[in-house]
Amino acid sequence: MGLRWMPRGRAGGSAEAPAPVREPRSALWWIVPAAAGIGGAIAVTAWWLLAALPPLPGAVLASARVEIVRTALAAGTGIGAAIALMLAFRRQRHQEIAAAHTTHDATERRVTELYTKAVEQLGNARAPVRLGGLYALERLAQDNPAHRQTIVNVICAYLRMPYAPPREPGAHERMRAAQRAARARRAGRPAEAGTDPQEERQVRLAAQRILADHLIFLPDPYLPPEHRRRPPERLWPDVRLDLTGATLLDADFSGCQIHHGVFTGALFTGTTRFTRARLTGAAQFTGARFTGTADFSDAHLPGSAEFGRAAFTGDARFVQARLTFARFDEAEFAGEADFTRAEFIQEVRFDRAVFADRAAFAGAAFDTVTFAGARVEGAAGFGPPAGGGSIPGAVFRGEVSFAEVRGAERVELEGARAVGGWRGSGWPPGWRAEPGPDGGEVIRRTGPDPDATGPEPDATGPEPDATGPEPDAAGPDPHEQGARAPEEETGARP
Repeated sequence: MGLRWMPRGRAGGSAEAPAPVREPRSALWWIVPAAAGIGGAIAVTAWWLLAALPPLPGAVLASARVEIVRTALAAGTGIGAAIALMLAFRRQRHQEIAAAHTTHDATERRVTELYTKAVEQLGNARAPVRLGGLYALERLAQDNPAHRQTIVNVICAYLRMPYAPPREPGAHERMRAAQRAARARRAGRPAEAGTDPQEERQVRLAAQRILADHLIFLPDPYLPPEHRRRPPERLWPDVRLDLTGATLLDADFSGCQIHHGVFTGALFTGTTRFTRARLTGAAQFTGARFTGTADFSDAHLPGSAEFGRAAFTGDARFVQARLTFARFDEAEFAGEADFTRAEFIQEVRFDRAVFADRAAFAGAAFDTVTFAGARVEGAAGFGPPAGGGSIPGAVFRGEVSFAEVRGAERVELEGARAVGGWRGSGWPPGWRAEPGPDGGEVIRRTGPDPDATGPEPDATGPEPDATGPEPDAAGPDPHEQGARAPEEETGARP
C-alpha cells in the first residue's frame, strides 16, 4: 500500500499539499514588456515636463532641459528597480516552494518507511512485535489525518484474518505447562516464547481498543467528570469500518461514532457493546453471530440497520434504540430480546424471525412493522410490563402484519395502541383494535384467554359430560349408576 504524506495545517490539523512548482517560462515574456515600460516611462515623463516648460532665456532653457532628461531617466530607473524587486520576490517564492517539495519528499519517504515497517511487524510470528506494529500505525494515523482511513483499513484487515478463539485450558493442561516450565528453569533453558494461545487474543484486543478509542464521541456518563474529557484531536471522524467475517472478542464500541460499519458475517464472542453508539451510514450486521450478550441500548442508527439472519445466542438488548429501516428477517433470538422503548423509524421487519425466549416490546414505537412467518416459542409482550411502572404499551403508527405467526397464542397485545394513520388488520388471531379514549385505538383480546384451561360451559346448554337428557332430580345420579353397573353385573354372574 502506498501512502502519500501531506503536512498538517497550523489551525485545524488538516493536511495540505505544498503548492506545485510551475515550469519557468521564456525570459522574453518579461524582458520585452519591462524594456517597453521603462522606455515609455522615460518618454512620457520627458514629454510632460517639456510641455509644461515656460519660455526661458537660452542658457536657462538648456539647463532646464538637461534637468528634465535627468528626471525622466530617474523615473525609468525607479520603474526598473520595481521590476527587479518583483523578480527577486518571484525567485524567492520559487525557492521556498522548491524547499517545501524537498521537505515533502523527504518526509514522504520517512513515513513510507515507517508504514512499511509497521505492516511488516503485523506479520511477525511474535505477539509483542505485532503489538508494536499496531501502535506504530496508530501514531502514524494520529499525526497524518490524510492516511487515517488507510491505516484503519489495515487494522480491520488484520482483524478479518482467520482466527479461532482459544478454549480455556483444563486443570491437567495447566499442570503439564507448569511442569514443563519448571523443568526448563532447572535445566537453565529459556521458556518457550510465542506458544501461548492467549497472545493473539491480546493482540486482537489491542487492535479493537485502538479503533474504539479514536471513535468515541460520547464518553461513559458514569465516569468521573475528569475522565470524560477527551481531546478533540483524538477523535477520528468519518471513519469506515469493514469487519466482514471478523472475529471480535468482547467488542466494546460504546459511545463511538462510525460513518459506515460493515460487520456482515462477523463473530462476536463474549459481551458485545454498542451502547450509545451512532452509525451515521449503513450498519450491516447481516449473518453476524453474537455468542454472548449483545447490548445496543441507546444506539442510534439513522442510516439503515441490517440484522437479517443474525444469531443472538445470549440476550439481545435494544432498549431505547433508534433504528431506521431495520431488518431482522430470519434472525434468531435464543435469549431474551428486549426492545423496550425502542423507536423503529419508517420500517422494521421481523419476517421469519425466531424468539426462543421472552421478547419485550413495551413502549416501542413502530411506523411499519411485519412479523410475517415469525416463530414465538417464549412470549412476546407488546403491552405494559407486569408490575406497572411508567412504561406504556407499544404504539403502532403504520402498517401492521402478524400474518402466519407460529405461536401466535403467546403474543400479548393487551394495552398496545394504534394511532395516526395506521392501516391493515394484520393482528394475530383473537385480537382486534377498538376505539380508545385518546382518539386512537387500543388493542383488545376478542377470543378466550389462551392461559385458561378450557372454555367455560354454556349455562343454557347441556353439560359437557351429559350423554342424554337431563335426569330427574329425585332419581339416582347417572354417574353413580355408571360406576356401580360393573359390580352389579359381576355379582349376577353364576
